[in-house]
Amino acid sequence: MKPTPKYFQAPVRRQEDPRLLTGKGCYLDDIKLPDTLHATFVRSAHAHAFLRDIDTSAALAMAGVIAVYTAADLAAELVSLRMPIAFPEGQLPEHVMPYVLTLKEAVHVGEAIAMVVAVSRHIAEDAADAIVVDYQPLPAIVDAREVLAADAPFSRLETGSNTYKTLNFGYGDCASAFAGAAHVFRQELSTHRGLGSSMEGRGVLARFDPATAEMTVWSSTQMSHELSHTVAHMLQLDENHVRVIAPDVGGAFGAKYLVYPEEIAVPAAARKLGRPVKWIEDRREHFLSAIQERDAFWSLEIALDADARILGVRGRMVHDQGAYAPHSYNVPYNAATSLPGAYVVPHYDLEVVLAQTNKVPVIPVRGAGYPQSNFAMERLMDCAARELGLDRTEIRRRNLIAATAMPYVTPLKNRAGTPIVYDSGDYLKTQEHALAAAAYADFPARQRAARLQGRHIGIGIAQAVKGTGRGPFESARVKVASTGRVAVYTGALEMGQGIKTSLAQICADELGVAMDMIDVVAGDTGHIPYGLGGFASRQAITAGTSTLLAAREVKQKAIKVAAHMLDAAEEALEVRDGRVQRKDRDEDGIPLAKIAAQLRGLPGYAFPAGVSAGLEATNMFRIDALAYANAFHVCEVEVDIDTGEVKILRYIAVQDCGKLINPQIAAGQIHGSIAHGIGNTLFEWMAYDADGQPITTTFADYLLPTALDVPHIELIWLETPSPINPLGIKGAAEAGIVCVGSAIASAIDHALEPFKVHIADVPIRPMKLLELIDAGRIPAASATPRPQALETAAAAEPWRNAQ
Repeated sequence: MKPTPKYFQAPVRRQEDPRLLTGKGCYLDDIKLPDTLHATFVRSAHAHAFLRDIDTSAALAMAGVIAVYTAADLAAELVSLRMPIAFPEGQLPEHVMPYVLTLKEAVHVGEAIAMVVAVSRHIAEDAADAIVVDYQPLPAIVDAREVLAADAPFSRLETGSNTYKTLNFGYGDCASAFAGAAHVFRQELSTHRGLGSSMEGRGVLARFDPATAEMTVWSSTQMSHELSHTVAHMLQLDENHVRVIAPDVGGAFGAKYLVYPEEIAVPAAARKLGRPVKWIEDRREHFLSAIQERDAFWSLEIALDADARILGVRGRMVHDQGAYAPHSYNVPYNAATSLPGAYVVPHYDLEVVLAQTNKVPVIPVRGAGYPQSNFAMERLMDCAARELGLDRTEIRRRNLIAATAMPYVTPLKNRAGTPIVYDSGDYLKTQEHALAAAAYADFPARQRAARLQGRHIGIGIAQAVKGTGRGPFESARVKVASTGRVAVYTGALEMGQGIKTSLAQICADELGVAMDMIDVVAGDTGHIPYGLGGFASRQAITAGTSTLLAAREVKQKAIKVAAHMLDAAEEALEVRDGRVQRKDRDEDGIPLAKIAAQLRGLPGYAFPAGVSAGLEATNMFRIDALAYANAFHVCEVEVDIDTGEVKILRYIAVQDCGKLINPQIAAGQIHGSIAHGIGNTLFEWMAYDADGQPITTTFADYLLPTALDVPHIELIWLETPSPINPLGIKGAAEAGIVCVGSAIASAIDHALEPFKVHIADVPIRPMKLLELIDAGRIPAASATPRPQALETAAAAEPWRNAQ
């Protein structure tokens, strides 16, 4: 008997690639509908201002302009001008949501004020320039730490506050732990905001059919079903009459994990005008209005006993949430609950201030709070090692959660309200493999030799844990057609990460068919009624398991029908090579195509008892717990002390993502997330001036890493299967980014030890690095040391009083 190929855990080529690589992809702007109109948006020129008047007369008089809508004009088309709450009620008030078009008060540069619809995009742009907005500028909050000042101006007069909320996370008795500590060290740290910067920007195309009252929306989105529900709600349409289709999506990285105001304004205009309307985000709009992430300021202390074991961590994080909170406080919640990381932290106390500023709103970008907290914790560990004269690897070894403690239940809870449980992993083994691959023990000799040549090289390390597979479910419908082809319909989204290939691998193995017989349709609400989409490294676990279970149900159904047709016992049959066959021989098999045809319903054919029509099944695998991937990265850098340039010489990543559906795809995701992390750490700087004006709004100013900046990545896989899903898998798309900044900062510290440079902020910009180097050149007697250690039995808590 010829064995059926096994695809799970095989590095098969992506099914998506031939079409994309030959120019046959279909992205949003490739969709051409007859009589399509084009929209553009007038956006606020001020970070904070009253809108005294909007004069649209000149724009309306221009040839080719079909309509101009302000908030007042659009209000009659919508159930509300404010976007609906997209998170559980009670977390934050309704006013944290943005407006479809703002009515009176603009609260960040780039906020949409008016929409122009014209016969072409260039006419719409010209008309938008002709609209005159009379602004009354107001003071803006730009630095999130300003909200701590009692006399700070309000960032939004509408709310009368500069904070959304103050949260407290903790357990144990930090005060006692710190009072009895042998060592206490303090760090002031910050991470800076950046963008998703996907190759394809956002965009939406809408068509309304008045005869059927059906709305079809194409969007470059990460969440088709949420967009469908929101369009139906906002336009008061029957949910069954709204279809959202995600075409090929040219990257997202979190920036499309949101229903944006434009995605409501465009369908509203399409219905009102009776013609399709399209809007495509240009790159400047991406800088001005697409969400961002990572702004956080940390004041932290770590307490250790005489053996350098952690007793507690405490402090404050000021999180810059921006002008709105469209996804509530997901990012700071993730950061606060992931701060302990891979370490045993017996006592913990963190205050989180959610600052309302006059900048673009924040929701998760790749990593979703984990890179910030990892940077904070790993900097604390490096600081403690330095002050205690320990090797950085040793202090980590002493504090790692042991493999024998798995599953490790922490005292913290996730956003679903269930305990955070690290399901599996051997963190020490991950570290040991990385250090061995890096020849870590030999690096001091290499460093000494380099210094004799006038070169400053260093080696950095960082440990990471990342929760993946966020629930509560994802959908999959597996259907066998009478041609024998198999369709997998899912609420998951394909954004370039290869989820279609992964689901096809899972389905092919379970059904015993060749992968090229499987078609995966993702992100089309017309094929499957429920779904959550792509975010939080979730789809392999949630959609993958749903596909497995749905395919398994289809297989059992096929065997049941075949047993009836062959007059055989079900247990004597198996599915192989697209046929249900006897286990002991190849003949007498029945093709799945024939079974599917029979189950369409044929006159005179009796279904077996308990069998329903159609060779198909739908599954929505339910899960609330997360599967925790872990990693240890080693980075070697060289720093030019005259220019501040940092060159990465070598990068080693040991990753445990459980079982890998497709090692080639998983490797690509790790490579991409490390490149993303390098950009966040060394290049990407979303700068604002004192008035809240963004000043890095092109890729000439906001730098991304190039092929010359990203080194060859030495990737080593470890495998500890997750016990919480039947595939044993963990997410990979974000697992690589979490500790990149920490490892690079650690390496720079090590390279610049002679100058006593200690990185506290990312991105690490050359001019700032030169300032630190120059400060280190000053003779020690005249230098002002950076406060690193508080060797007191009962350290103060300065952040408690900094109001």
